[in-house]
Amino acid sequence: MAMTNMSASPSTKRHASGFRAFPKGRQADAGALEEIRKVLNRRPRRADLLIEHLHLIQDRFGHISARHLVALAEEMKLSQAEVYEVATFYAHFDVIKEGRTPPPDLTVRVCDGISCALAGADDLISTLKQALGDTIRVIPSPCIGACDTAPAAVVGKNRIGNADTGRIAAAVDARLTAPQAVDYSGLEAYRRDGGYDVLNSCYAGERDRDGLLSEIEQAGLRGLGGAGFPVARKWRFMLDAPKPRLMAINADEGEPGTFKDRHCLETDPHRVIEGALLAAWIIEADEIYIYLRDEYPQIRRILETEIANVEAAGLNNAVSIHLRRGAGAYICGEESALLESLEGKRGLPRNRPPYPAQSGLFARPTLINNVESLFWLRQIIEGSAEAYLTAGRPHFYSVSGRVKNPGVKLAPAGITARQLIDDYAGGMADGHTLKAYLPGGASGGILPASLADLALDFGTLEKYGCFVGSAAVVVISDQDDITDVVLNLVRFFEDESCGQCTPCRSGCEKLSQMLSAGDRNEGLIGDLAETMREASICGLGQAAANPVMSALRFLKDEMA
Repeated sequence: MAMTNMSASPSTKRHASGFRAFPKGRQADAGALEEIRKVLNRRPRRADLLIEHLHLIQDRFGHISARHLVALAEEMKLSQAEVYEVATFYAHFDVIKEGRTPPPDLTVRVCDGISCALAGADDLISTLKQALGDTIRVIPSPCIGACDTAPAAVVGKNRIGNADTGRIAAAVDARLTAPQAVDYSGLEAYRRDGGYDVLNSCYAGERDRDGLLSEIEQAGLRGLGGAGFPVARKWRFMLDAPKPRLMAINADEGEPGTFKDRHCLETDPHRVIEGALLAAWIIEADEIYIYLRDEYPQIRRILETEIANVEAAGLNNAVSIHLRRGAGAYICGEESALLESLEGKRGLPRNRPPYPAQSGLFARPTLINNVESLFWLRQIIEGSAEAYLTAGRPHFYSVSGRVKNPGVKLAPAGITARQLIDDYAGGMADGHTLKAYLPGGASGGILPASLADLALDFGTLEKYGCFVGSAAVVVISDQDDITDVVLNLVRFFEDESCGQCTPCRSGCEKLSQMLSAGDRNEGLIGDLAETMREASICGLGQAAANPVMSALRFLKDEMA
């Protein structure tokens, strides 16, 4: 029997069929590989950093070419299919196939979220396309977290609030590419005001974990990202989990109408960082991962600076803090999709169980908290649960739409929409009368003006088919078309569905088609909504029909 010549070169080896064997798949060209190595420099080639590396390529070249995808796959020792499917999943990556023209050097993204739509985003997009021509790309964008300055746009990496054609054209002419600086409270100012004293007292053994958990429990602190799960109860689950434990901070607030986390991080970032380190100390987590939405480059710059300052001062007590960048996918605000994205994958929600506290990031027990939930920890511990309760469990409400003074409003939990409008937002905008409002962003449903005296708190709106969610209150007036409002919200969910499960993918598409065609078949809409609510994998599909169902319930005449 003849022995195979194992020393033969790959080009001379043959399959049993007699054909020469060549490496499968497209091969990276030397030039592209060298360019990718320069971009990545000495950064680790770990798979969980794939999205970070894709950002580097997008930032460097303005798009991601097919040749660079192939080179990146080879450099990271990943399959080309894996790199391609991740790159094409996220909206902020411009993947360009061979022979296609790359996008222009500068892109203007005009927000068409509900608050900006009410302020005339569609007209602004049309005007800009005519004014700027083909050399500048003008595209609609989902909510960019600037609802208080609607209509808003992003030019390069700069947010332009209260945008009009002239202001955007000026920004384009200036070729603004680096994020604008933000005035905020830095480490020195924060420490002068007692910052990190609570954390240091924990490190010094002056406080115990059970005592802090009891204080937080007594304060009634809830998750303020949408679900409202009691914070202390979630943390107690973690104490029973095996080590090592991890922590993830969800700073991917993509819910249309929501911008309170932006406010927390732009004005007082160390209050969030100290809250995160307090949580890590309580649950004995070794690492903290901050997942920040890509629409907030100015905050990324702040956090990069201040995390480095915290580490230099030794305030992290050997806990590693990692900052990760989202890439334009609303679905990644869902906690398990966020974990997938942190691992460098597409943001597809996971089936549960297991839950993150059992098997989360990198299959380790993981605590996931919202930015604002962590923001209040220092105040509760420093001033007592009783003081927090006496103040009315204050938290932030994002108020936008037809009011005189939109913005983030600090108010007691359970305040009403009417009080927010009249006492905090300066009343309705001139010439507008309250018709309806969103109590909790796009997924929280719609309520009529006649129900504007309901308490905006967890557990108070559910019997009306709505919920307070992320406390994003969008005010709608008599000059707004409810059908247009609902269609805007449904189209958002249609665009942002990850497509993994049929009830959400097909349900959102069908609802959008029916509303666009003027079809108000309530029986079919009700069946669709029930199927989506009961069978979708995650909260996006489960809540996507809420705006339609609540509008048909309370504002049916407006939907004719």
